[in-house]
Amino acid sequence: MKLHHVFAGAALALSATAASAEELKFANFTPPFHTINASVIEPLGEKVSAATDGALTVRGYHGGELGAGPAEQYVRVVQGAADMAWGLPGYTSSQFPKTMIAELPNAIPLETPGYEALWAAYDDHLASEFPGTKPLALWTSEPNIFIMKDHDIRTPEDLAGLKVRVAGATAADVAEALGATPVQMPINQVYNALQTGLIDGVITGASTLSDFKLDEVANSYTIGANLGRLAFYTVMTQSKYDALPEDQRAALDAASGMELSTSAEDAWNATADAALQAAREAGDNTVIDLSEDEAQAFADAVETVVDSYVAEVGGEDAMAAMRGE
Repeated sequence: MKLHHVFAGAALALSATAASAEELKFANFTPPFHTINASVIEPLGEKVSAATDGALTVRGYHGGELGAGPAEQYVRVVQGAADMAWGLPGYTSSQFPKTMIAELPNAIPLETPGYEALWAAYDDHLASEFPGTKPLALWTSEPNIFIMKDHDIRTPEDLAGLKVRVAGATAADVAEALGATPVQMPINQVYNALQTGLIDGVITGASTLSDFKLDEVANSYTIGANLGRLAFYTVMTQSKYDALPEDQRAALDAASGMELSTSAEDAWNATADAALQAAREAGDNTVIDLSEDEAQAFADAVETVVDSYVAEVGGEDAMAAMRGE
């Protein structure tokens, strides 16, 4: 065989492979430096591509390239504008009443990984809250803290009259129980809201100090209060998943679920630890580590929030499953 025939054949084979390759669009409303990219989007893409010899790939579209609204991420997947997306159930709390139980203080023990709790409850109690999609990852953040601008929080009374941003309905209940005025808004609006004084602070995880640069506008952090944590999802369009060849679905299954959820939660915790350490070392912040007695005052203030919310949504069995009971 002549050499140019060999090259021609190879070129045709590569062309055929490229033509038959399937790219899945992953919508990311945050910049590419956000923790989601290295912990979810990139490892998912690498494992799926390797398992399918490049026949199936995942490409991240960052900074809202497929649509800027964080609250619309789930709908974006259902409607097919994106094949995959990540988001917070709290942005559309009414769709995820039982999933949101995971965000309540002490709804699940802090020593229990959030991804374990969510997956334990998923099949029997949460699946109906994810219509039209296949969840690829479910996880929670590090414990929430107070991130404030020009206000030091040592007691619940320190929150009186302050406007505090929360992610969803359950966190709003917590803020109200502590005497603050909850303000719901997507996290990517918090920087400007803090900078301009529209809000006085945030109840969220410390990972936002670096992921959303909140360390540039906040200057007081309170750690150790009983504030719950945030829940997250990564979902894929169910019809898109169903239409893939069997081997490609198997590759997605192997790269997602508990393994991908673990990667995400571990990364959130690592980002939070590093961000808090940087805040302590900066020299221009107040970092308040509550004593056990001080933390108990916050726990007492929110004690009734869990039971009342769980009863309201009929989530007793879901919470029991999350707790492994």
